[in-house]
Amino acid sequence: MNKRLIAALGVGILLLNLTGCSWIRTYFRLDDYTAPASTQAPETAPASTQAAVPRTVPPEATRPSSSEIVSAPQGDPDEPRVVGVTANGYQIVEDHGLTYVNGVLIVNKTYSVPAGYSPGDLTPECAEAFARLRTAAAAEGLNIFLLSGYRSYETQTNLYNRYCAQDGRAAADTYSARPGHSEHQTGLAIDVNSLSHTFAETPEGKWLAENAHRFGFIIRYAYAKESVTGYAYEPWHIRYLGEGWAQAVYESGLCLEEFFGITSVYAD
Repeated sequence: MNKRLIAALGVGILLLNLTGCSWIRTYFRLDDYTAPASTQAPETAPASTQAAVPRTVPPEATRPSSSEIVSAPQGDPDEPRVVGVTANGYQIVEDHGLTYVNGVLIVNKTYSVPAGYSPGDLTPECAEAFARLRTAAAAEGLNIFLLSGYRSYETQTNLYNRYCAQDGRAAADTYSARPGHSEHQTGLAIDVNSLSHTFAETPEGKWLAENAHRFGFIIRYAYAKESVTGYAYEPWHIRYLGEGWAQAVYESGLCLEEFFGITSVYAD
């Protein structure tokens, strides 16, 4: 009698373990989060950019499946909500007035940040990465220094208005961001050394273009990409993305808008 009872209990425990593991796997959807091949290209990438697919893409750069896109309740200001998918299939999320594409904060002519958004300085991650970049450059006898970092909404307003008065609004829009549309307000953008195109031909400029991605930065407004980024070429302006994203964008040969499949156009 005791042997039968023990045997029955053993079978019951075995079945419970098996069904329990199955429930846990289903609930947390472990199969859905298997890391994809790093060379996978967005299915909807524009034909002109299909030949320049990044060779290494960080795990968080993978496109979400339809089952992973779950919007927060409409009208709930305290919860992030999915608002769409980019042309290249990346998830767009709005959170307290900020727009993220697969976790990357986007600020350009299409996407803005609220006037009250203020990290107050470079973010700690950006500042630390820039310090490492400077140290690496210095080890090769180069001097890369911060010319302009964080800017408040008010500071950008004054700059933009001054440029408009000086050159007219249409011209100002080619090289200066309207208030709320400047990456500098995020604490993730830095202008270095010189606001001159000749910086690109200096040893520091060449080193930055070839090595910024190693520290999580990209040359944000690339050469000959004005029609896509919305801004003239700025070899001095770097944007912190984190090393995984920066590596992927750098190796793709694309600007950030092309990489994600987003626009940069003012509404008016």
